[in-house]
Amino acid sequence: MIQPYKVEEVKKIKERLQNTKAIVLINYKGVNIEEVDELRNRMRNAGVDYFVSKNTFIKIALNELGISELDEKLIGPTAIAATGLDEIAPARELAKFKKEITKDKDFPTFKIGYVSGEVMSSEQLHQLSKLPGKEVLISMVLQGFNAPIVGLVGVLQGIIRKFVNTVDAVAKQKSEQK
Repeated sequence: MIQPYKVEEVKKIKERLQNTKAIVLINYKGVNIEEVDELRNRMRNAGVDYFVSKNTFIKIALNELGISELDEKLIGPTAIAATGLDEIAPARELAKFKKEITKDKDFPTFKIGYVSGEVMSSEQLHQLSKLPGKEVLISMVLQGFNAPIVGLVGVLQGIIRKFVNTVDAVAKQKSEQK
């Protein structure tokens, strides 16, 4: 007989993962309590839901959401980092955490990810973590759109400036002739 607390746990995980754009499975083996607290705080500040649960509960919840591609990586210690905001945030925050806190250690590591409906390997997640945030990418695109307009304004200002200087020179020349 299935115990009610197990059904409730799967339901909670499913609710947490329901409207996410990115789900990253993380192997947290070797990370001590202080480091886990620091990672959890960093994830929370970045808008990422970070939690640990039993692999069987995670698997059932993901399968109920129609995601079965992650099943093979649900072995050993597994934490989940999920977000509905910035798809890059879980990977970026884990990479920053490894660089700043655990430094030369080989943990924690990416297991696999599910980002915008695509399965991503640990190598792909590592590459994804190098991208700037969503706001920065949007501003870069907007700057690209804005560049031709700024160039046109500069050219037009140059033409107007030359015209004004020419009219001013003619006016000075006529005033000197009088």
